[in-house]
Amino acid sequence: MKLSIGYRLFFAVWLTMLSLGALGIELARWKLLDNFSGGMPDTDTGFLDGLSATLEAKYLAHHDWSFLPSGASHRKAWLPDEYMHSRGALEAFGTRPGATSVAYRIGLVDRQGDYLAGALANPVTVAVGALNRSAHPLMVDGERIGSLVVAQPQNPDDALAVAFLIDQQDRLLFVALAGLLLSAAIAALFAAHLRRPIAQLAAGARQLQKARFDTRIDLRRRDELGELASTFNQLAARLEETERARRQWIADTSHELRTPLAVLRAQLESLQDRVRAVTPENLALMERQVRSLGRLIDNLYELARADIGQTAYDMAPHDVWPLLREVFGDFAGRFHAAGLHPEIGAAPEHSRVNCDADRIRQVAANLFENSARYTAAGGRVALGGAAAAGELRITVDDSAPGVPDSSIDRLGERFFRPDASRSRESGGTGIGLALSRQIVAAHGGRLEFSPSPLGGLRAVITLKLHDR
Repeated sequence: MKLSIGYRLFFAVWLTMLSLGALGIELARWKLLDNFSGGMPDTDTGFLDGLSATLEAKYLAHHDWSFLPSGASHRKAWLPDEYMHSRGALEAFGTRPGATSVAYRIGLVDRQGDYLAGALANPVTVAVGALNRSAHPLMVDGERIGSLVVAQPQNPDDALAVAFLIDQQDRLLFVALAGLLLSAAIAALFAAHLRRPIAQLAAGARQLQKARFDTRIDLRRRDELGELASTFNQLAARLEETERARRQWIADTSHELRTPLAVLRAQLESLQDRVRAVTPENLALMERQVRSLGRLIDNLYELARADIGQTAYDMAPHDVWPLLREVFGDFAGRFHAAGLHPEIGAAPEHSRVNCDADRIRQVAANLFENSARYTAAGGRVALGGAAAAGELRITVDDSAPGVPDSSIDRLGERFFRPDASRSRESGGTGIGLALSRQIVAAHGGRLEFSPSPLGGLRAVITLKLHDR
C-alpha cells in the first residue's frame, strides 16, 4: 500500500514524540523509585489475615457487600482505614509492626474480579511499575466471596513509591492520554503544514504538464518550501515566455517566408499568363527573391543550430581590429551607395582575442549592413575600439534615425523591428542581430545596444582579451 508523505510525516513526528514521552516516563519512574527507596523493606503483609477476617465477618453478617460505603472515593479510603484498624488491633497484642504503605496497595474485588474498594493497580500501572499482584482469597462457609489484591514491587524497597503510583494512577493516566492526543494533534498539524505546500507544488506541476504555463503558486513561506515555490513560479514564467516566443517565432517565420514566396508566385503567374515577358530584368527580380529566401533560410538554420549548441567554432587567437577594418573596408562601396560617410577610429592598444575569425567577420558584416540599411542618406557610420580591464570593446555608431528607448532592449530578438523607420520596407528580417548576439555569446562576450552620440544606434561588442 502506498503511504503518502503526509501520513509518513505524521507517523514519524508522532512516534518521535511518543518515544520521548516513554523515555520521560521511564526517567520519572526511575527517579521516583530512587527517591522513595531506602529504609525498612515494606513487605510485611501479616496484617492481611486480620483484615480478611474482619471482611469475612461483615460479609457473613450482611450476606453480601452491602456494608461497603457508597461512592468510589469513600470506598477507596475505606479499605485502608479498615486495614489500619486491624493492624492497630494486632499491634495491641504485641505483633511486630508492619509497613504502613501496604494499606495503600490493597484492593478489594468480588468473586468475578470486579473492583469493590481500596486501591487496585490498573494494568497500565502494573506494566509501568513492573508490579506483581498477589491475591488473598476471602472465604465464607467454604465459598470464595472475593479477594484482597496486593501490588508488590520487584524491589521491596520500592513499596512506598508503588503506593504513590497507585494513588495517583488515575491522574497519571489522564495526563498520559492527554499527552497522547496532544502529540497526535501536533504531529497532524505539522504534517499538514508540510504537506499542503507539497500538494500545491504537485498540482502546479500537473498544470505545467498540461501546458498551462500561466500557473503560479501563492505560497508565502520563508523556508525551503517557499524557496521551491518561488523557483517554481520563475520556471513557469520562463516556460510561459518561451511558449510565447515559440508561437511568435512560428508566426514571424511564416510571415517572412510568405513574402518572397508571394512575390515569386506573382511573377510566375504573370509569366504564365503572358502578362509579362520572359526578360532578363524579370528573371533577375525573381532571382533576387530566391536569394532573399535562401538567406532567410540559412539564417534560420544557423539560429536553430546555435540554440541546440551545434554551431561549430574554430577558436584561435586573432587580432580582431585588423579583421574589423578589413570588413569595414569591404563595405565602403555599400556605404557610398547609401550616401553614408564611413569613419574609423584609432586602433586599440590590444585586440588579440581567442575567437573564430569568420564568425567575428559575420557579426561585423551584420552590424555594418544594419547601419547601411537603416541610416538616412548623408549620415555617418563610425567604427571604434578600446581595450581596458582585460576586455576589448568594439563600437559601431551610426547617425539618425535612432531607435526608441523602449525598443532598444529588444534589439537582437528574432524578427523584431523597432519602428516604421527600420521596417520590412528596408528589407531586413531582424534575424541578423539575433544571430550576431548568439555568436558573440558563444565567444563568452556580449552584444549590447544603446543610443549613439551620432544620433542613431550604437552597437557594442565586448570580448575577453587573450592573455599574451
